[in-house]
Order: sequence, then structure tokens, then C-alpha cells
Amino acid sequence: MAPSASDFEIIAKDGAELCYIIRAELAPNATTFITPPDYKQQVGFIAYPAGGEVQRHLHLPLERHIVGTSEVLLVRKGRCTLDVYDDAKDLVASREVSAGDLVLMVGGGHGFRMLEDTLFLEVKQGPYLECEKERF
Repeated sequence: MAPSASDFEIIAKDGAELCYIIRAELAPNATTFITPPDYKQQVGFIAYPAGGEVQRHLHLPLERHIVGTSEVLLVRKGRCTLDVYDDAKDLVASREVSAGDLVLMVGGGHGFRMLEDTLFLEVKQGPYLECEKERF
């Protein structure tokens, strides 16, 4: 089953993707990646049948050159408004996200306004340096 437009949304401006919102309801029956294979942060679902197995493995050291920082935010509880901005710091879209929704920021800027007590689980590349963030 392929994801439908109500299961996830890509927010873009002038052809530049800024944000993916993957709704809590999306639960594919087969392995489904939402992001393109060339993205620096890959987000997808891996489906296994009962009795299935992930063969033990390790990841070999591989040097990568990554420009920019993408973030994955999982809303664990609560509800908030996500504001998505382009690189010129202009507001492109505002969306409400709630528990179970996942947000992948791939470009531009963003901010959140809490509508309830909210808890995020955040995943991003490291090491993190405060100087990489510009507040506006």
C-alpha cells in the first residue's frame, strides 16, 4: 500500500523541499521509504512479518561529506503548530502536529508554538555546535 496524500505532506517552495510531515496514522504493510535515496537523512518504514529477522550486522566506517543539518522530530505527546520558513526566512506554511506525527526538516527554517504540553524526540547529525543555528 503506497502512502496517500493524507498520510504525509511535503512542504516546498519554488521546487525546494523544506519539510516532510509523516502522520501517526501512516502504517504501511511493506517497506516504504518516504525520502528520496539521495537525501542526507533517510526516513522510512521497514516492515517484517512475524518470525522475520534482521540479520546481525554492523555499519562499516564510511566517510561522508554532509552540508547542512536535517532534523527528525517525533511528537511523543502533546500538540503544537509547526511553522516552516524558506531560506529567506519567509513563512511558507503552518501545520498542526500532534502525538505520533513525525517531522523531517530538510531545508529552510522552522519554529514550533506549543498548544499543549509537548514532548519531542529529536534526531539529527552530530556533533552539534550552537554556532550552526541562526535564530530569527
